[in-house]
Formats: sequence, structure tokens, C-alpha cells
Amino acid sequence: MSVGTSSAPGGRDVTRPAASRYGDLAELGIDPDELPDGLVVADEHGHVICFNAAAERITAVAATDALGQRLDKALPLEDLEGRRWWQLTDPYGGLATRVRQPERNLLLPGGREVLVSARYVRTEPTGPVHRVVVSLRDTEARRRTERSHAELIATVAHELRSPLTSVKGFTATLLAKWERFTDDQKRLMLETVDADADRVTRLIAELLDISRIDSGRLEVRRQPVDIGAAVGRHIQAYVAAGLRADRFLLRVEQPLPALWADPDKIDQVLSNLIENAVRHGEGTVTIDVTPAASPREGEDTGTSVTVSDEGTGIPEESMNRVFTRFWRGSKRGGTGLGLYIVKGIVEAHGGTITVGRAPGGGAEFRFTLPVAAPAYLA
Repeated sequence: MSVGTSSAPGGRDVTRPAASRYGDLAELGIDPDELPDGLVVADEHGHVICFNAAAERITAVAATDALGQRLDKALPLEDLEGRRWWQLTDPYGGLATRVRQPERNLLLPGGREVLVSARYVRTEPTGPVHRVVVSLRDTEARRRTERSHAELIATVAHELRSPLTSVKGFTATLLAKWERFTDDQKRLMLETVDADADRVTRLIAELLDISRIDSGRLEVRRQPVDIGAAVGRHIQAYVAAGLRADRFLLRVEQPLPALWADPDKIDQVLSNLIENAVRHGEGTVTIDVTPAASPREGEDTGTSVTVSDEGTGIPEESMNRVFTRFWRGSKRGGTGLGLYIVKGIVEAHGGTITVGRAPGGGAEFRFTLPVAAPAYLA
């Protein structure tokens, strides 16, 4: 093995092996270039012995230029206040009990932000540092998350402002001038306040659902559900509100397997899908309830519900975004959160949901739920 002489941290001349792109990692059967994050490893003398492909991409520094360099030269990081990070942390000369640096935002030359964490490898507790292992990650994924959160806050603020302004305006007017209004005028204003309060309640419920979906805490309380009857109740509510009965076509294929699901959440899914078909579609809204292959391994049967209309449908290029936050099929209002919540609820049940083009040309949403009977009934 070839050797070379260099200066170690602290100014001593040392004899070291020539730099290897993989260092000791090759002995473990690990190819650093297959790692998704940037990996930089320095030896006990502070010289870079590993600089993988992801590190090249993130830092825009060629591995051939970094290998053999001092760590602070190959990776000249600064904190957000412009201080040199390696001087602050001093991995080789700092506290002998320190074993790592938690992830933090640091800056590369040119001001590019990167997420950096480090591990100090010691052969024995409080002994000298044998390796410094640095992990690098691009901040783009975190920025997308932050933009999504900012967009959610902006959307919620916008959606809340209108009904709250209405509630405040009508209640202030009634309190100040109660005697000047007729009973019919009072009733109209109070009905408007009631409707706007319902709108705020629905929005808050959506936010809670999103929070639970994103954190994986959406609870499913399973009970026997008659899915055909549940669809029928939604249709009857629309007819009672003034829509023609022939606007809907419900087809239930018998026999259906017994379905155990959360009735309130399934109602929420049905309400959203049928409302979308009524509001954004045209012609007859068709709901098919059929037995289907279970989306869950180990189960033979499931239940499928398909909601379709005869409108213009969803453009092909938009179908992969339908279940994302803030997607709106038209400019007819809404928060754009409904279908994101629908997908979260279906998947929390172990089911699947898809979107496509209906035979009549409109949109077709199809979700399939496993039977999911409780263990004590199996």
C-alpha cells in the first residue's frame, strides 16, 4: 500500500495510507455510492478517505478533489451566522466524551444550504477520534414540506376569514339594532350565522383529519357497515335538498361480504365523492357497490364502491395529483383538501382508491375496502 506524509490537526507530520474512495467501508460490503445521502468519512488524522456520489452531487465537489484533503478543506462548512463549523465543533480536539453532532442547517461555499450531522467514532470511550463520519442531505425535501405547511396555513386563513367575517358582522348588527329588524330578517341572519359556523366546524374537522393522517394517528373504530344503505342515505339527503331523484343511479350487487369499518369515516368518504360528482360533474351520478378482491393479503373478498358522473372528467395530466393537498378540479370553491383526506381514510382501513375516466366520459372514483372482520369473529 502506498503512503504519503501530511500534516495532522495540531500541526504534526504523520505517515498515512493513500486515500481510498471507500476506505474501510469496502470491507463491510457497502458501496457508499448506493447510499441516498451524502457520506464523507475522515480518518484519525482528519483526512478524507470516503466521499460518495451523493456527496459529490450535494456539494458540487468531485471526489477526486476531496479525497486526501483535510476535512475542513474538502467540506468548508459555515453555520448560518458565518462561523466556520469545524473550528466551532473541533471533532479531534474537543470534548473526549462527545460522540456526535446532531443534524443542523449549514452553508456550503456560495451560500447553498445543506443538512449536516456527524458521528465521532472512538476505539474506546473518551479515547482519540478514530473516524469522523459526516452525513449530508439536501434541504429540498424539507423546503417542500415547509412550503406545503405554509400553503396549508394560508389556505386555512383564507377559508376562515370569510365565514368569521360574516358571523361577526351579523351578530354585531343584531346586537346593535335588534329592534329594527323583523322576525323574518332576524331568522335569515341567524340562519346565515348558523351555516357559516357549520362551515368553520367542517374546516376545523378537516385540519384535524389532516394532522392525524400525516402523523399516522387516524383511528379506525370498526363496526358492521351496510355500505349500500349508507349510499342510499346520502342520495335521499340530496333529493330532500331539491335535486331530482333521477340524477342518481344506485346499483348494489348482492350478495355483498360483511364489511367492518368506521361508519362515520366511510360516510365522510361517500359524502366527499358524491358531492364532487354532483358539484363538478354532469348528468347521472352512478354509484356501484360490488364485491371485489380484497386489497389486503390473506383475505379473499372486499367491497368496492365506484362513483362516476357524465361530465367532462379529469384531464389525464392531472390524475396523478388528484389525491394531493390543494388539488381543485374546478374553480368552484373548496379547500382542495377533501380528496387528500378521503385517500387517508381509505388507506387507514387497509383499502385502496383510484381515479379514472367513467364510461360516460366523466370522472370515476373507485375505492375498495377489505372485509376486516375483528379477530374474535374470524
